[in-house]
Amino acid sequence: MTVSRAFKNDGSVTAKTRDAIMKAVEEFGYVFDSTASNLRSQRTKFVAVTIPSINNANFADTVRGLYEGLGPEGLQILLGYTDYDVDREEALIEQLLRRRPEAIVVTGGKHTPRARRLLANAGIPIVETWDLPEKPLGHVVGFSNAAAVSELVDYFVRRGKTRIAFIGGDVGRDTRGLDRRSGFMAAMLRHGLDATRLIAAGVPPISMREGASAMAHLLETLPDSEVVICVSDLSAFGALTECSRRGVPVPEHMSIAGFGDYEISEICVPSMTTINPFPRRIGSEAAAIILDALNSRLSGSKTVHIVTEVLLRGSSV
Repeated sequence: MTVSRAFKNDGSVTAKTRDAIMKAVEEFGYVFDSTASNLRSQRTKFVAVTIPSINNANFADTVRGLYEGLGPEGLQILLGYTDYDVDREEALIEQLLRRRPEAIVVTGGKHTPRARRLLANAGIPIVETWDLPEKPLGHVVGFSNAAAVSELVDYFVRRGKTRIAFIGGDVGRDTRGLDRRSGFMAAMLRHGLDATRLIAAGVPPISMREGASAMAHLLETLPDSEVVICVSDLSAFGALTECSRRGVPVPEHMSIAGFGDYEISEICVPSMTTINPFPRRIGSEAAAIILDALNSRLSGSKTVHIVTEVLLRGSSV
């Protein structure tokens, strides 16, 4: 019992006794098994998080923001990888909930009907991120992907551009990419412009190579295009390199814009016009909601609307 109290930093254990116990722990390489303790306290001290991509800097920043908020409070993150597949997300949510997390954070606001039921019945704080779902399951930290791209279209139209194309967002698995594509089309139609300059880029996550291939197809089929907006900075960088390969001046003959404000968008030549969705802030806001909910400082559901920012750089006129 004294050893157990020492692991819990119980004040009834003297410093001398705790030091002796920890010395023995170090000597024998003992690792405390928290399973029985968790069953007794009904606390697992971890938060489940699902993300669609493990090599995406934006989602890594969101997880970092979560960790920075939750870590100092003794909460750890258990990460699940969905690969932009809602059926895989459903299976992951079930597996994660079996481990009795303190809360769960999911990416996006579109889920299978069964996943929605699982989350709704979980009895723990639910935070949907990177989106503004029409029917939230609980708390939300996100933004409208469609509105963000619409703002970018408005900028180019104000600059007199009318022949604007969009790369990506053609596969339903990436619901946020599909929203960006829909936002592009809606904005073009609102301005009375052709909204059909749509170039497929493949299965998400879209790579630089696929962005280059899509740009090659655009230059061959719609060579009079003035602007191309890409579903992400990675595909935009691929488009930029394809223009360089073909001798197409950017931004003089072709303006290019991405999404995400990845590091590469700032250091490439020319630097990339993009949209900053503040991914780390999404994580930190989600962490704050979870802590407030777990400590009974929050009544009802909370929505934090992240205001995205258009960053105008050298790739656009």
